[in-house]
Amino acid sequence: MKESILIVDDDVAIRDGCAQVLLKSGYDIKESENGKDGLEKIESYDFDLLLIDLKLPDINGLDLIRQVRERDISVPIVVITGYGTIQNAVEAMRLGANDFLPKPFEPDELRLVVKRNLTARRLALENLYLKEELKKKEGEKKIIGKSPQMKALFNQIKRVAATDSTVLITGESGTGKGLIARYIHDHSNRRDFPFISVDCSTLVPTLFESELFGHVKGAFTGAESNKIGKFELANGGTLFLDEIGNVNLELQAKLLKAVEEKEISRVGSHRVTRVDVRIIAATNKDLRSEVERGKFREDLFFRLNVLALRTPPLRERKGDVSELVKYFLDIFGKKYSRPGITVTPEVLSIFERYRWPGNVRELENIIERLVIFSTDKVIDPEDLELAGVKIGDRIKTKSPSVDLEHKLKEEASLSLEEVEKRHILRVLKITEGNRSEAARILGIDRKTLRKKLQKWGIN
Repeated sequence: MKESILIVDDDVAIRDGCAQVLLKSGYDIKESENGKDGLEKIESYDFDLLLIDLKLPDINGLDLIRQVRERDISVPIVVITGYGTIQNAVEAMRLGANDFLPKPFEPDELRLVVKRNLTARRLALENLYLKEELKKKEGEKKIIGKSPQMKALFNQIKRVAATDSTVLITGESGTGKGLIARYIHDHSNRRDFPFISVDCSTLVPTLFESELFGHVKGAFTGAESNKIGKFELANGGTLFLDEIGNVNLELQAKLLKAVEEKEISRVGSHRVTRVDVRIIAATNKDLRSEVERGKFREDLFFRLNVLALRTPPLRERKGDVSELVKYFLDIFGKKYSRPGITVTPEVLSIFERYRWPGNVRELENIIERLVIFSTDKVIDPEDLELAGVKIGDRIKTKSPSVDLEHKLKEEASLSLEEVEKRHILRVLKITEGNRSEAARILGIDRKTLRKKLQKWGIN
């Protein structure tokens, strides 16, 4: 999508000259002959750069810059000034201008200044994206599977990735819909642009609009500064809307408008921002049924369901369980400094017979717990019990040893709180005191963990 520039100058010759040079360079250009019209355009449209003459017929260019910055609009500003008003250019920079262009200037000078400031703006947005990506990189996983179902899915994914169409991925929770969305992006022509993920199931409705579209300072209580939304962060790339079925009808209407018109407005602002994103949505719900029940908009469903993919549950993927077990053992063996850990054929047989209602995510969590709690290099059925792993009535352990019986009797005499305390301290020891990691393993938040440790007088 073309980057947009607004030229504010009352000199028609300079304005037209700049417009011609920048149009030939591939930019989208809008013009204003005075400050009032320029400010109206700035408030209603999201420009990538402003080119402002300091001498305007109605308001001073410095006042225009001041008013733009008072509205907390972060668009780059390049001021046009004569050699006799360099001091004004310095004042403009103090008020928030990013650069200045002294008259007279050559076309190449104009192109250079514009390119420099647009590049700086793109880098700033990329830095925001990279900060989000760094949070997700640790423990990033691959799609594993050689079953016929997964081979057929891979063939579909490759064809889908080659297009730029909207994709709807359906399937039970824990089947890897997010991994598939990322794979599609990484093998598309948008691979060099951001992949931004939004978990629609964790956002409260009041914050969802801000998360997607961003907000301006003062838009609501707590909005202390401007925020760029996920649509803007994903510009040029892919926006993944996970668990789209949890979005309420009011927000579905706003989402539909953004998808259809490729334009958004931040909460608290009427300024329009153009966005070029590919939408990939995922859900564990039957959206057709939701449409019939009046819970999901039919027009949004058809807009999302251009290309449909279904992720098979783990119970349908014959032969993939053993591959996944090896994969997760390797990951968590490295993470917890226990390389080379394996499972016995008996444990593998138990896993292969189990129906896995939580799918791959359930298997992953169980393997992590087993790696943490097992004492030997080889995990056997006894380790399943010691780690608190219960897989229906599938577990049939060997007769417990005398030491195990003694340990079980000893733990049976403890209070529930003492058992909890010992377990938490054991996990903290494994994580070397990392409370955030310990809280994640325990399935509680860090604040709850801190309160428990304070209660027990543990620093």
